[in-house]
Amino acid sequence: MKYQTRKKAIVLLEDGTIFYGKAVGDKDGKAFGEVCFNTGMTGYQEIFTDPSYFGQIMVTTNAHIGNYGANENEKEAENAQIAGLICKNFSYYESRPSADETLKEFLDKSDLFAISDVDTRALVTYIRENGAMNAVITTQFEDMEALKKELSEVPDMNGLELSSKVSTKEPYYFGVENAKYKVAVLDVGVKRNILKHLAKRDVYCKVFPYNTSYAEMKEWGPHGYLISNGPGDPKPLNDAIQVAKDIMEEDKPLFGICLGHQIIALANGISTYKMHHGHRGINHPVLNLETGKGEITSQNHGFSVNEEETANHPDVRITHTHLNDKTIAGLRMKNKNCFSVQYHPEASPGPNDAHYLFDEFIHNLIKEKA
Repeated sequence: MKYQTRKKAIVLLEDGTIFYGKAVGDKDGKAFGEVCFNTGMTGYQEIFTDPSYFGQIMVTTNAHIGNYGANENEKEAENAQIAGLICKNFSYYESRPSADETLKEFLDKSDLFAISDVDTRALVTYIRENGAMNAVITTQFEDMEALKKELSEVPDMNGLELSSKVSTKEPYYFGVENAKYKVAVLDVGVKRNILKHLAKRDVYCKVFPYNTSYAEMKEWGPHGYLISNGPGDPKPLNDAIQVAKDIMEEDKPLFGICLGHQIIALANGISTYKMHHGHRGINHPVLNLETGKGEITSQNHGFSVNEEETANHPDVRITHTHLNDKTIAGLRMKNKNCFSVQYHPEASPGPNDAHYLFDEFIHNLIKEKA
């Protein structure tokens, strides 16, 4: 073991429940956020760098984290986006030739506090039974009452706008300038692999800040629009909801992913709600109602679209449902060139079952360009 003097640490949940562990490394630390878990057996680096996880303390259900280190090409953002990390066994050494550094070195660069040696099976079971809630992980728990007071002041995820924390501050380009198609991306927390999937389909992207107006995006002359994934509650994103309304008003090709899916629903007057503990993993079963085929998908969301309102909406068709709990996993406008999915078609990590959705979007761009 590289660190012989690891400090005792705790997970304190907002309901007062405590789980015990040890700090990763030899430093004191403290991190607050909504505690959630991901069931993926691999892809921890992509999970930790996914902007959709901003403000959340991640519990990994795989027993070993860090085995294969970190690689520059497997980041969804430049730095770790999660608020903190809880795991069972943390590996301080990488065992993969292509690793650029250890996971510990990567987390240190991101100034991310992590704890291990936690009974993660018990913690995940508790979250599943009692729901996602705010928590703190810390080595500093001598004054428990003061710590509980500090935790009580952390804002609830319900109603919390976080896209402004992760979105680009200035527009930027991704892909090859002379590509066949141009897509304007509204960045409410976009993953890098979404842009990569578009670029390899001959798309040149211009990525805009979360609060950009439709008029500004339209001025670039794109063939279509994408509203990305992202963190937090979709309801406070009034600017993004208006952008979706404006795009649909002019019937331009529009693709929404995860948070983008929820924004499109809100733009159609369909409400969203906070889930009990959300969907986070790379093996979620979805039924494609248009083809009758099942898909194994990568998911990461704590909010969902109202099922009854979607089913009763005259202009919306449900295209995908989650087979575990029958929540809405995809929708399509009946009278507009617009569709969206609640899951991540780019996966990263995860299976490739949903890559066809990017091809479907390209088909819509072809029709628009013609």
